[in-house]
Amino acid sequence: MLKGFKQFVLRGNVVDLAVGVVIGAAFGTVVTALVKDLITPIIAAIAKTPNFSGLVFTLNGSKFMYGDFINALISFLLVAASIYFFVVTPMNMLVSRMHKEPPVDPTTKKCPQCLSEISIDARRCAFCTQPLV
Repeated sequence: MLKGFKQFVLRGNVVDLAVGVVIGAAFGTVVTALVKDLITPIIAAIAKTPNFSGLVFTLNGSKFMYGDFINALISFLLVAASIYFFVVTPMNMLVSRMHKEPPVDPTTKKCPQCLSEISIDARRCAFCTQPLV
């Protein structure tokens, strides 16, 4: 029973998943701090309202705290935008630079007489039978 548990825990994908969760939690803290400490104050300076949690309305004795929802929505959008612009976009550029394929040598050329596509090694055009130099 313990042997099976040991095999399960030491499988590569379980360890990778655990590392990913820990790194993701740490990264989430960094992104949350970025949004809370840097981006939200900029928006608060523009909108002149740093916190919308005071916005509520009452209907039949029930409080609808739509300000909290607005705060959560703005926070989500800022976190998503921060991740996209500061993580996804730079990573995509880095990956595209690393996976640049070398230019492909041409395998065809145009016939100077009829402008048809012919093999680069051809001595005569297959379409107009013009000799090629």
